[in-house]
Amino acid sequence: MADGAADLPFRPATPARRSGKPISMPQFLWIAWREPLNMWSDRHFSEPILFGQSALGYAINVSDPAGIRHVLLENAKNYDKGALQKRVLGPLLAEGLLLVEGDDWKRARRIMAPLFTPARTAVLAARMREVSEARVKGWLDDRSVAVINIDHEMTALTFEIISATMFSDMLGGEAAQFERALTGFLDTAARIDPLEVLDAPKWIPRLGQLMGGGMARFFEKRVAQLVADRRAIIEAGEDAPDDLLTALITARDVEGGGTLSEREVACNILTFILAGHETTARALGWTLHLISHDKAAQAHVQAEADAFDLANPNWEDAMPWTRAVLEEAMRLYPPAPSLARRAKEADVICGQEIPANTAVLITPYVVHRHKLLWDDPDAFKPERFLPGNREKIDRFAYIPFSQGPRICIGAAFAMQEGMIALAEIMKRYEVDPPGEAEPMPSHRITLRAKHGIRLRVSRRE
Repeated sequence: MADGAADLPFRPATPARRSGKPISMPQFLWIAWREPLNMWSDRHFSEPILFGQSALGYAINVSDPAGIRHVLLENAKNYDKGALQKRVLGPLLAEGLLLVEGDDWKRARRIMAPLFTPARTAVLAARMREVSEARVKGWLDDRSVAVINIDHEMTALTFEIISATMFSDMLGGEAAQFERALTGFLDTAARIDPLEVLDAPKWIPRLGQLMGGGMARFFEKRVAQLVADRRAIIEAGEDAPDDLLTALITARDVEGGGTLSEREVACNILTFILAGHETTARALGWTLHLISHDKAAQAHVQAEADAFDLANPNWEDAMPWTRAVLEEAMRLYPPAPSLARRAKEADVICGQEIPANTAVLITPYVVHRHKLLWDDPDAFKPERFLPGNREKIDRFAYIPFSQGPRICIGAAFAMQEGMIALAEIMKRYEVDPPGEAEPMPSHRITLRAKHGIRLRVSRRE
């Protein structure tokens, strides 16, 4: 039941969709800066592809799973990240796994792949649970109920988990600083600046970069110190922790024998700090928001949380509802709401010929709510992802971690982290809407709540 209405699924608030009329260049630039989610019209949610020409050149929006498969897998070599992403995120992440291309990407992926094997990820489960339990058990102190800022708590929790598991607690106690810097960076420097869209000369100041420069310098300075401290331990011959940081500094490419440069190490650390914990934090926040409106789903998750036992080697299989509510939340609120590519050469997508340099947009936010792909697409229905139903979903119709060769290397890590954190929360608490305005999603690289998510949290009897 949703909000007490029997048999009616909860339909969360969404931004209004514009009409299908073409928009002018000034309108495009304004929407891109203010709120990219307002770019999408009803046609995007009902047609498999949309192709056309604008002042910025040819562009195609692909929502057909066959077309997505073609771009991300079958002909992935023809599609790169495109210049705009690199201009927006490049100052911090240019040489990280998220943005590098070609042989540099293959080498970095080979070096980091051993860090995210199923066996290694499973070993981290106990530490994830320890951190989650310690963080969430003190939410209410001596109170039995309170309205709390869920976004803040999820950011702190996932930051502490990644600090513990990937950096051996070398970032311990800095969650609040990183949260402030990250929020400031996403709200300013990481926004789509009209000057970047137009590829204006670099000497023209970018408002976002000017506003977010302090946050960028904070990240660069802190990561440089992190690397220097760990390198000193390694060079002194001391036993360095077996974690991501050590691996990035010491790993050698099994094929070429090379190591990552200092810049590559720093960019990949920032990639995992900024993206690795941010995406999971947002997925958890939206999940809690959704189940606060669906008491039946919440009860299922609580029952699984009560029986949660890491000693069971098949513990994830024993939590189908926990996984399902997370996956359904990432359908409605994909952590990375858009994937942009550029066609290096002319191609054909779903029968549509496209010239070289066409901008190719694959938008999980649109694909996951597409009328041709989902029944009642704007409704929260976690049963879609229960065993027996999950297998029927085309893997290119559900892409919260992308797909193909560049699928998120930390996808299994993120799902395990999310399930464990959710279990530790639901074991202790009930969550309900606070009686305030419902949160509205906003595209800030990740899909954040425009004014945050607040929930009424009470102790379970």
